[in-house]
Amino acid sequence: MARKGRPEPPMGVLRRLDAGARAGFPALSTGLLIALAAVPVGVPGLAAALALPPVFFWSVFRPAAMPAPAVFGLGLLLDLVSFAPLGIGVLTLLVAHGVAMRLRDWVAKQSFLLVWVVFCAFAAAAAALAFLLHALLMLQVPPRMPAILQAGMAAGIYPLVGWALARLHMAMTRAEEGA
Repeated sequence: MARKGRPEPPMGVLRRLDAGARAGFPALSTGLLIALAAVPVGVPGLAAALALPPVFFWSVFRPAAMPAPAVFGLGLLLDLVSFAPLGIGVLTLLVAHGVAMRLRDWVAKQSFLLVWVVFCAFAAAAAALAFLLHALLMLQVPPRMPAILQAGMAAGIYPLVGWALARLHMAMTRAEEGA
């Protein structure tokens, strides 16, 4: 039999700001990472390679913090900063997000090494999808090397990004449990 107690007091302004910041952090930080990667350094596909790891990580480990509309916005930002035809980054990130959400129950239980291997497959598939979409939209076959570099950079960056995001995820979980 459940006991009735006093109702919980409404959340204060600071607690609401904290909850909002925690909820928006994954998408906002990914957007900032995409914007920083857009600095012209002469590396093709850097912004896309840096966008995929956080979208994959948050879609698997904290899906409520990376909803599809946020992924759509990140893909649009990616298309705008990389001067890609509109829709390539959007569709690529949305497909990666959807597949990650579909596999999240299995992936979330695996070791970091196996998650990395799964992400490497995601990176290769995302680069291949972007390459295919680019070829279809431009009606010509683009160079393959940027897509290969993009997949390799994303796979190589994931251990560092995944480690940092895992620490942030644990800190956010501890903060939520303590609240």
